[in-house]
Amino acid sequence: MPDLILRLMTALSIGLLVGLERGWREQVDPDGHRAAGIRTFAIAGLSGGVLAALTVALETPLIFAAGLLAFTAVFAWFHALEAKRVEAFSVTSVVAGLCVFALGGLAVLGDQVTAAAGASGLAALLASRELLHASLRRLTWEELRSALVLAVMTMIILPILPNRPLDPWGGFNPHEVWLFTVLIAAISFVGYIAVRTLGPKRGLLVSGIFGAVISSTAVTASFARMAAAQALDAGLIRSLSGASALAAAVSLLRVLSVILVIRPTLLAGVLGPALAAASVFALSGLLMTFGAHAHTAQATPARNPFEIKPLVIFGGLFAAFSTLSAASLQVFGTASVFVSSILAGSVDADVAVLSAMRLKQSPDAVIVLAILAALAANATMRFGLAATLSPKRFFLPLGAITALAITAGAVVAWLQWG
Repeated sequence: MPDLILRLMTALSIGLLVGLERGWREQVDPDGHRAAGIRTFAIAGLSGGVLAALTVALETPLIFAAGLLAFTAVFAWFHALEAKRVEAFSVTSVVAGLCVFALGGLAVLGDQVTAAAGASGLAALLASRELLHASLRRLTWEELRSALVLAVMTMIILPILPNRPLDPWGGFNPHEVWLFTVLIAAISFVGYIAVRTLGPKRGLLVSGIFGAVISSTAVTASFARMAAAQALDAGLIRSLSGASALAAAVSLLRVLSVILVIRPTLLAGVLGPALAAASVFALSGLLMTFGAHAHTAQATPARNPFEIKPLVIFGGLFAAFSTLSAASLQVFGTASVFVSSILAGSVDADVAVLSAMRLKQSPDAVIVLAILAALAANATMRFGLAATLSPKRFFLPLGAITALAITAGAVVAWLQWG
């Protein structure tokens, strides 16, 4: 009996939580002029719990089913009358009421914690209407389509791909290649949406940081072209170089997050050197951008990272370098892992890191060193890109910072394994 009372109180609390949000939103309406408020939702949750308890006691699920149908009919009817009076078209409160009733039943019949978590999520979703609508208005059809493509690639294509190596060396597993490709694109897409919804036109600092979540190479190239194409003073060019250094720091943190998700056992070996290099990039970048005239800087153009063509190219590169790394490991031994990682890192850091992490037949220490070598190669490649596209006042400070960051990472690695 005490357990049942606790479960019924949970069902009541579920209704109170959701009703609090619904009641606050409609608080301007006088009493008797709204179909449901805080008390109605609380009673709905409790009703779901009571009917669930009766279902258990009488051992017939028809009680809860009949109660749900009756509640739906009455609640929808009253809400229809309200909608007709105020000339509004919204079924949100009706659906929310059904969820509260069902969650109240779940609190009695199932897991109370799950029911309470569902109620918290429902209340948060209802309270986020303005934020969600504003964010949706900022998105384009291409971006929404990209999100749908992500869902199709994850829920439909991924499960049907073979989850076994198809090559003699065990490097090309279509399921793993596609999983990691979609994961990287999804991380980039989240950063892209953040740029679009929050707005990147807030100066070099925000533009460089958010842009690097998508691609630090793209940020460096964009700022390098900006420094070369516009008549900017020396201070602003240095600020552009500093923002590129900040982007490099963000890219290292992004790689650490990927390692944490994919193969966390490698994180301990990569963490120290990567954080040392990221600290150098971040501190140097902040010093160079501090006090910059951010309003004169243009925003970094953000390219949608979930376009089909770039995604296919990334997947192709990942598959090729994964197969190459596995084949060279069997033919030439562990030394070849460093060569393939450096080559892959000069093309794309994510490709290199993911390819190295898939070499499960190699010791963790070898894979860690291969990842660090790939990150150093990628940083060097970004400097080479800047030296090709920008004036000396841009690429020389960036080159010095890059050299210092690589040195710091190497020193920490030597102290760690020396």
